[in-house]
Amino acid sequence: MAIPVSFFYYFCPNMNVTYLRVGIVGLIAIICVACVPEKKTEPEDKGPLFYPAPPEQARFQFETSLRSPADIYVESDDDRLKRLLTGEAVSSTNVFSKPYDVVALNGRIYISDSLRQLIHVFDVPRRRYFTFGFRFEGELQKPAGIGIDAVGRVYVADIMRKVVVVYDNFGLFQKLIGSGAGLIRPTDVAVSPDGERIYVTDNGGVGSKEHRVMIFNADGEKIGQFGGGGSEEGLLNIPVAVTVGKEGRVYVLDAGNFRVQCFDAEGKFLFTWGAIGNRSGQFSRPRGITSDADGNIYVSDAQFGNVQIFDSEGKLLMSMGRYSEENAPGNFMMLAGITVDETGRVYAVDQIFRRISVFRKLMPASAETDTNLGSKK
Repeated sequence: MAIPVSFFYYFCPNMNVTYLRVGIVGLIAIICVACVPEKKTEPEDKGPLFYPAPPEQARFQFETSLRSPADIYVESDDDRLKRLLTGEAVSSTNVFSKPYDVVALNGRIYISDSLRQLIHVFDVPRRRYFTFGFRFEGELQKPAGIGIDAVGRVYVADIMRKVVVVYDNFGLFQKLIGSGAGLIRPTDVAVSPDGERIYVTDNGGVGSKEHRVMIFNADGEKIGQFGGGGSEEGLLNIPVAVTVGKEGRVYVLDAGNFRVQCFDAEGKFLFTWGAIGNRSGQFSRPRGITSDADGNIYVSDAQFGNVQIFDSEGKLLMSMGRYSEENAPGNFMMLAGITVDETGRVYAVDQIFRRISVFRKLMPASAETDTNLGSKK
């Protein structure tokens, strides 16, 4: 599925949209004349997908999927001339092997790939695709969760190297965090809004008691930790992901206990929600967690094939997506990492379909009646 005009126009307001539309129409006309209709191999287009479904007020709309450089490419006059002269074309081949997690800021989308051992970057404003994480000190061995700070620095938890590798927003290596700190299996990383605290989920697997979150300062020095193996409140069992929400609260996806736990910035336990089950608000195979500017918490579940959205206190607001073996918009077969950018767009990783699904946040019809998702401040 090609990326829609609206997605480009948000990040590229000076793009010649009229030219793009004319080119698309012309291309469609040529294809219709030149080609004999064939049996459909793609799922039937059932129209726009909204969440929640009608008659409820829609909060999100499925926007596009990202798989290849062609998904963010818009051909200019110079590009067309170059293609005609050289025969070069933008690749439409799926670039992912095993995508794991995603972060996004200012139209630049970063995806870790644990099998290819690198970071994919879809730079929408510049219509560029590139990779990093395979050179010198910044070489990755098994990248997992990703974090990003307010200035665009990218933090990658590397399970094999047992550190967090930090890059600038173009992928140039900056530093290592956690060297010598005793990290066993770092799976995710999140940064506080002021950039002064870096939280790293660490677990040694099912047989280990070292299930914790380590805290580092901006210089990469360890300044604390919390958790510990167990099922009691404040203890953790296979923490797989972490996010820093509104007011600096730290939300840990405690996957082995099928719950989300909330801590203050120092690691003091505040409250928890969730349980194992197959009903809304429960978890079966939780994989990713993130937060938005309104303080809402998003949790992806691979078994359900959906993203559940909670308020900052754990009240369920809605969900998006469903489990299906049909590779179609809104369907998921192996959900993993998720993120929300500054525009409110939600990005969700599917490891089986090898794609990033993008959901656009819709403006409410009445800000006064919408205090949780998308209200005007």
